[in-house]
Amino acid sequence: MKMNKQEIAQFELNTLELLKNVMDPEIEINIVDLGLIYELYYDGDKKINVVMTFSTPSCPLGDTIKTNIQETIKQKYPNFTIDIDVVFHPQWNTAMVSEEGKRILGL
Repeated sequence: MKMNKQEIAQFELNTLELLKNVMDPEIEINIVDLGLIYELYYDGDKKINVVMTFSTPSCPLGDTIKTNIQETIKQKYPNFTIDIDVVFHPQWNTAMVSEEGKRILGL
C-alpha cells in the first residue's frame, strides 16, 4: 500500500533524522548537519534516493560514507532499495552547515 504525500514527507524527515547517525569520519560531525545531504526522496513504496555531495570531490572516505548510509537505512528498512547519487553542483561550502553543525565545528 502506497503512502500519501503527507506520509511520504514525514517518512523522508524521519529518514533524514536517521542519517544523523552517519558521521563524516574526517570531521566527526554527522553528514546531515555538515550539509552533505542535498535531497532525500522516498517513492512511497520501498525505494529511497539520496542526493548528496562530499566536502571535496576527492574525498578519500566517500565510499565509506556511502556504505554507512546504506547500512544505516538498511538496519531500519532491510527490504528497501537505496540509491545514492553523488553530485558536486552546487559545490559544498561551510554555508551549508546547519546551526548545530556550526556550533560543533566552532564556526
